[in-house]
Amino acid sequence: MTRERLISLDVFRGLTILLMTIVNNPGSWDAVYPPLLHSEWHGCTLTDLVFPFFIFIMGVAVSFAMPTKTFDSTTFNKILVRSLRMFCLGIFFNFFAKIQLFGLDGIPLLIGRLIITIAVGYALMGNFSSRVKNILAFSILFIYLFLAYSGIEAYQNVRLPGVLQRIAIVYFVVSLLYLKSNQRTQIIVATILLLVYWAIMALIPVPGIGEANFDKGTNLASWLDSILLKGHMYRGTITWDPEGILSTIPSIGTGIIGLLIGQLLHRAIPKIEIAKKMAIAGIALIIVAQIWSIVFPINKSLWTSTYTLYTAGLATTCLALLYYLIDILNLKKGIKIFLIWGVNPMIVFFFSQIIPQGLVMVQFENPHSPGEQINLLNYLYSFGIAPFFSNPMSASLAGALTYVGIWTFILWLFYKNKLIFKV
Repeated sequence: MTRERLISLDVFRGLTILLMTIVNNPGSWDAVYPPLLHSEWHGCTLTDLVFPFFIFIMGVAVSFAMPTKTFDSTTFNKILVRSLRMFCLGIFFNFFAKIQLFGLDGIPLLIGRLIITIAVGYALMGNFSSRVKNILAFSILFIYLFLAYSGIEAYQNVRLPGVLQRIAIVYFVVSLLYLKSNQRTQIIVATILLLVYWAIMALIPVPGIGEANFDKGTNLASWLDSILLKGHMYRGTITWDPEGILSTIPSIGTGIIGLLIGQLLHRAIPKIEIAKKMAIAGIALIIVAQIWSIVFPINKSLWTSTYTLYTAGLATTCLALLYYLIDILNLKKGIKIFLIWGVNPMIVFFFSQIIPQGLVMVQFENPHSPGEQINLLNYLYSFGIAPFFSNPMSASLAGALTYVGIWTFILWLFYKNKLIFKV
């Protein structure tokens, strides 16, 4: 049993997944408007809001998914298996490009990888009995870990952390906290997590480096990743991971703040009062974050406590505005496209990152430069989109929007046929 869907929350989720698709799929990474890139280190761009907004929205949704706070072995198992399924979907993104099959290459290898992708996607998003879900999730996780630590060359550097992996961990903790505690306890837990993380990062010296710091690659979170995740981190950083172990602690705080807002939305008070309380809470979080950032910078890669408060404040404010416009004023014209995106985020999350990797594998001789190879993704952009724009950044954005258009059509078909894919 679930509560009635909150339209403004679905719209907010849709806006977030749509923004994620845009920032993750530019026509060219060499020409991107600055707001559509992550901050170099300290600071927060539009792109840096996507991930925490997802976690915040997930926190809000927990109270809608479990209207009766009943905790038993069945409920625990459902939460655990859902977390594992999300975790395994996230790891698969990192394995896709590593898969080797009987010495195959090119198109045959791509076909093999896509068959495995469909099989894994079905195993982790299919509607099976609880027992079958358990077996599949644990089996797939075991296979991942075996391959990662087996010594097989193709998988010895595969990344293990990631976006969905962190969302899965936060979902597990936040769901249990919701079922086993009251709001006062939840506030205390979130506060402790953020303060403890600040103390760990600001006060504990970094082994082999020296004083505690918040610099790239030399902070305590980076050191811990280099010890516990050696060889299995993000290829863009290598020696540390932006979704690493220690920085997962404050991300739980993001989920708890979302959970608290979700419970506020269920209070038996006038909707306008709920909107006001959300707006006030959002603004207060932003102010506290800005003051605290004087000594603890807002930083997405470190997921600093100030980043947690700042992005949760912005998310709360955005949801308050959408709630006021959609659920109070009933202004619903033009929101369907965001609903279409918002009710099916997992299928976009999974396949929107697989498809570009697949297109890159399709290589052929460049018809405009004989003797030079080009992949299908670059070909479609270089000759189908870029020539129509004089500004490379506009062309790159057009490439991303074209991809969004394709996904909008696919999601519209799913929406029309009432197909919703969940873990």
